[in-house]
Amino acid sequence: MTHQNVVQLLKQARLLAVCLCVFLGAGILQAQTDPGPRGGSAGAGGAFPTLNANEVAFFNQALNTFNEVDSVTGAIPGEDSAGLGPTFNGNSCAQCHAEPAVGGTSPGLNSRINARPNPQVALATLDGATNTVPSFVTAGGPVREARFTSTDTTNIYAPLDGGVHGLFTIKGRTDAPGCTLAQPDFAGQLAAGNVTFRIPTPLFGLGLVENTPDATLRANLAANASAKSALGISGHFNTSGNDGTITRFGWKAQNKSLLIFTGEAYNVEQGVSNELFSNERAAVPGCVFNATPEDSTPVPPDVSDTGSPESDSTNFAVFMRLTAPPTPAPLSASAVNGQALFNSTGCVLCHTSTLKTAASPFTGMSNATYHPFSDFAVHHMGSTLTDGTNQGGAGPDEFRTAPLWGVGQRLFFLHDGRTKNLLTAIQAHSNPGNICVTTQNYLEFSTNGGASYFQPFTNTQVCGSEANGVINNFNALSSSQKQDILNFLRSL
Repeated sequence: MTHQNVVQLLKQARLLAVCLCVFLGAGILQAQTDPGPRGGSAGAGGAFPTLNANEVAFFNQALNTFNEVDSVTGAIPGEDSAGLGPTFNGNSCAQCHAEPAVGGTSPGLNSRINARPNPQVALATLDGATNTVPSFVTAGGPVREARFTSTDTTNIYAPLDGGVHGLFTIKGRTDAPGCTLAQPDFAGQLAAGNVTFRIPTPLFGLGLVENTPDATLRANLAANASAKSALGISGHFNTSGNDGTITRFGWKAQNKSLLIFTGEAYNVEQGVSNELFSNERAAVPGCVFNATPEDSTPVPPDVSDTGSPESDSTNFAVFMRLTAPPTPAPLSASAVNGQALFNSTGCVLCHTSTLKTAASPFTGMSNATYHPFSDFAVHHMGSTLTDGTNQGGAGPDEFRTAPLWGVGQRLFFLHDGRTKNLLTAIQAHSNPGNICVTTQNYLEFSTNGGASYFQPFTNTQVCGSEANGVINNFNALSSSQKQDILNFLRSL
């Protein structure tokens, strides 16, 4: 081969390389990517903007209580609220509900507002505690709670567990002398595939959700019936066994009101017994240091108290009830197109964009139109997301439609925080294959002294996720159209 031929071949190779780089670069530019959580101001965490001066003062008082840090007896400086333990996942509401502001969801190192590690790591050994940090709790991961699916992993017919097992105990703490309560065997349960997780839900704007009439929610779920049916969407509401009304708070919409929601969380997450959940969890001998309930309204109320005469639980509920919804960012041209595609692909059929409240005792919150991007119903999500937990009328693979307001600044997604990537979270709504969830319920009993006999039986089978049709529509979009939807969601 002549020198001239070699030079010509080298020129052609360089040209091919340049063309290939341009081609690949164009492909990369066209590929959709999650732009990540927004920076700038939090746009959340403040009082509802129309409240009067007295209501704002009430909100601020409740916010102060929400920020309190618990210790076992309240005797540790800086941790002067009592009742922590015997088991716990956190020592303050604001510790877990922190991003992008107090009242949000899990903090994280990927924040563009206030990057910080998972506080549960340091909490494990705070004040002399001797806890080991479970493998699923990491500095760069989300705040988590752990649930066990089964009571006995060696028997597939064993009753379900479903309950929260506290990550930590007060053993070794300076304010819990003599307590020897051990942590659960998380390593063994993980090896048996028996652990599922939940992360904190955002609390902004929940007073509007609480005050939305059942009739409004039912009419919304019934709307667009043909479009929903064509995509395989049904859904139903979780309801209260006491009064039959719609429950709407929590990952499976298992809690009726903000007061019940906060009372349960105070007892489960921090171990503080209260007026709504008055019995101590894991109350083993040697680990109980306070009278119960540990959180209650003083009797008689201390009118000289410059703080709050109400219980902590009441203040937590007030804080949630009076917080403003998160403020979205201005829409770019891409996000405007993404909003239209969000609607046309069918996402909006579950993530309802607009609802309206009833009359409210709080200034400016009556008949208020708001934009939660949720129908607050529970839907079958299939085996990709199922956690095997029943809560009220929500089954093992059913979850409440997660409200999307504020999702632009959220750091972790799905009920277990398994991903930081919004695109990955969208795809997880689909259930590959034809994996079915079958539920059977058989009862046999008599009433009125045997005069009436009943033998109700239900058998339901759901295959796949109700979101499969919508995800198919999403996957059929071009890369630029998918990017538009991601940009829209990150604007919320």
